Amino acid sequence: MELSHLAVPSVYILIFFLGYPSQWLLLRLEPYPLTKNELIFSNAILALILATYTRAVFVNPGSTRNDRASKQLSRIQIPPEPNPVKQDGNAKVQVTKSRKWCTKCVAPKPPRAHHCKSCGTCIPKMDHHCPWTANCVSHTTFPHFLRFLIYTTIGLGFLQKLLFTRLHHLWVHRDLPAYLGPSALLLFHTFATLAANSITLFAVGILAVRNVWCLAVNTTTIEGWEIERHRTLVRRARHFGGYLTAPDGANVRIRKQEFPYDVGIWKNIVQGMGSWNPLQWINPFAPTPSWESGLQFEVNGFEDEGTVWPPPDPDRVYRRPERAANGDAFVFEKEDLSAGDTLAAFRARQAEDAVRRRRPFVERLEENVARNEDAYEYGEIGSDAEEEEEEDAEKENYGDGQGEEGWRNSEGERLKDFGVDEDIEFYDEHEDDIPLAELLARRRAASNTASAAAYS
Repeated sequence: MELSHLAVPSVYILIFFLGYPSQWLLLRLEPYPLTKNELIFSNAILALILATYTRAVFVNPGSTRNDRASKQLSRIQIPPEPNPVKQDGNAKVQVTKSRKWCTKCVAPKPPRAHHCKSCGTCIPKMDHHCPWTANCVSHTTFPHFLRFLIYTTIGLGFLQKLLFTRLHHLWVHRDLPAYLGPSALLLFHTFATLAANSITLFAVGILAVRNVWCLAVNTTTIEGWEIERHRTLVRRARHFGGYLTAPDGANVRIRKQEFPYDVGIWKNIVQGMGSWNPLQWINPFAPTPSWESGLQFEVNGFEDEGTVWPPPDPDRVYRRPERAANGDAFVFEKEDLSAGDTLAAFRARQAEDAVRRRRPFVERLEENVARNEDAYEYGEIGSDAEEEEEEDAEKENYGDGQGEEGWRNSEGERLKDFGVDEDIEFYDEHEDDIPLAELLARRRAASNTASAAAYS
């Protein structure tokens, strides 16, 4: 059995340990036992915690890998996109397309969806894969997850207050004979409960505050990573006149983009909680938002129509070379290889062609400066003290040194730390990957829609 399979039972055990034995303990400690109202409140909040956690664990996070989702996505009008290749003087400029197709799910990919490595499917408005619920926090599960965090913070805070009241009483009367105080078993139980409660309250409290903030500004944890990544790219592009080089040598125009899904606090909360009724926001049995409502989202209109999120990232653009790395896959240079070794070598060349790792930006910048000393002076590029500090920090943001897919944000997190399948998510999917049958179906749907509009 994997350790991940023990996460959910462990959380249930922790809830029961902090919920029920603590009541038995507090009924036997001075200065007074729990009152009737305190007992009612404790058990009510405990029931809310159990109900919301159970829903956060067992509610389906949604998937785009089904016929209903595919039909729904095919009816969504995709905004026009900029021309993928432009000419800027003698430079070839690459404009990244939005992702519309997941090659692993073999299904359309809606905005804000990401492919979860644990769930094995694209999750609508994926926030992260939570190991403690063994489930994705997504468009459908986020309301239950947030209610669980809030009710848990309230319950743990209330228990902390009750424990501190008893500990203060013990400290004030510490000079009295030991036989007048609690037994050794009660003391051990008290301090064990205090330690477990304090650690859990600290972790859950921070997570609750963070998720409330994400709800207010309508961002997910993954999108927070993308926002920080975009700011880093904008700062990098200033060194090269607003352009960065993609793996295929094309120049990608980098300009600052505003996050499109922050549409105001009220609308953000309504969208995130799945209801405009504030009573439903705190209702542990509130209906789960439908997965259909997670296929498209309102935007704030700060950017031009057709602007996509996440913004262009030259290092996330995957382009196969004109001649594939496995072009000579069936040319046997070593005839003495066995059939198994030949197949293994072939698959290794396929893997090399599938992912071409990029060196970190700092290394490429230094090489570029050394190669173009006449055009760039390193002192000018690094003259700003703040930018120098940021570049020094970036050198530490590549955990395994594998390249740009190893980039980490200021908290040291990579995409894979949120449960995202980096092999799919770091390198953008393109329309070239969409099956011909799907493209023809979309064309027919668009034609039928245009015909219906003309007759109406």
